[in-house]
Amino acid sequence: MAVTVIGLLRFGVSLVFGLTVSVLFAGIEPTKKNRLVAGLLCVIFLSVQTASYWLLGLDLTSKLYPLIIHLPLIVIFSLYHKRPWLISAVSVLSGYLCCQAPRWFGFLAGAALDSRLADHIFYIAFVFLAYYFLKRYVAGSVRQLMEKSTKSCLFLGGVPLFYYLFDYMTAIYTDVLYSGAEWAVQFMPSTISVFYFVFVILYYAETQKQASLQREKDMLDAQFRLAQTEFASLRQLQQNAASYRHDMRHHFALLQGLASKEHIEGIKEYLQTAQSDMDAITPTRFCGNETVNLILSAFAAKAKQGSILLTVDAKLPDLLPFSDTELCSLLSNALENAIHACEQIPDSNKRIIRLRMYSKNNKLCIDLHNSFQAEPIFRQGFPVSKEQEHGFGTKSIAQIVEKHGGVFQFSVKDGWFIFQATA
Repeated sequence: MAVTVIGLLRFGVSLVFGLTVSVLFAGIEPTKKNRLVAGLLCVIFLSVQTASYWLLGLDLTSKLYPLIIHLPLIVIFSLYHKRPWLISAVSVLSGYLCCQAPRWFGFLAGAALDSRLADHIFYIAFVFLAYYFLKRYVAGSVRQLMEKSTKSCLFLGGVPLFYYLFDYMTAIYTDVLYSGAEWAVQFMPSTISVFYFVFVILYYAETQKQASLQREKDMLDAQFRLAQTEFASLRQLQQNAASYRHDMRHHFALLQGLASKEHIEGIKEYLQTAQSDMDAITPTRFCGNETVNLILSAFAAKAKQGSILLTVDAKLPDLLPFSDTELCSLLSNALENAIHACEQIPDSNKRIIRLRMYSKNNKLCIDLHNSFQAEPIFRQGFPVSKEQEHGFGTKSIAQIVEKHGGVFQFSVKDGWFIFQATA
């Protein structure tokens, strides 16, 4: 009698365990309402299962399980909880697969103690341990993998699906597994082996992809920090110029003293030195936007040092829909690439950069042309650099432009490398 009662309890615990694990895997939010629905589903399904057991018997109830429990559960997850059909199905199949480990431990205990009662008790005990482990360590990872992509969800559901079909075809609907048929014995080990090696291949490819993305992110972060540092230096340069202008009264006092003593040569020498100092720290004014003026001034000096002819036509308002660091990163990367390309040209007379910037409909428009020595190679619309740790500047540019809902293009035409963007 005790064995029968515990056996029925085991049957119910198995249903509740499979249902609650399926809920975890499906990613259903643990709100008060959803917990109440899950509890109500347990009661309904237990009632259906019990009624089927008393009316049809255990064997037929087991065979009808997919129709009276699993399929309705998938439909409820999809229609009521609005989960995708594929995720709902894989969650239920995975929940069914998770019931097998407690079954195996119960079987071991029953065999060791030669007791059917021990089998049931150890099964029930292990169900609680398995639920704790799955909820704490497994469910989150399974949800992320299923939601990552359709391919990932299909692959994750492969083993549960094959096991589900195998179990019902060889152990529930027939007794092929227990008859010792060799194909049945070898089926699941073979299936698991195949999925294992496919998993290794896919996992390795994914880790390589993630590592590559992380390297690019690190490089972009480094470039952004460099842009911030460079912009801070430019700001300091502007402050120095302001301080120098503020100190003009002291210069005038000194010049007045030299003039009173009629030291004309001293005045000329002092004015020449002061002019040089002012030129060194005063940004050239290209447009109405001070940030752009600072950046263009710095690169005008770099172009001059590289014997590069840089012409700028900038008609911009005081305010632009970009932060200072974004402007610095955008223009610095574009001009840095242009200067680097021009520096490869042996003939300094052919080193030319033409930059045009203007505002249209509150959008920043950039048109940059530069000469080059070797024609660049393009991949997916981006110029490809053969040098190590190069090529991230264009991706940084793209990231900033796309962030502001803009468009960009890199191209080559009539001997010019062209970068155009509107954002």
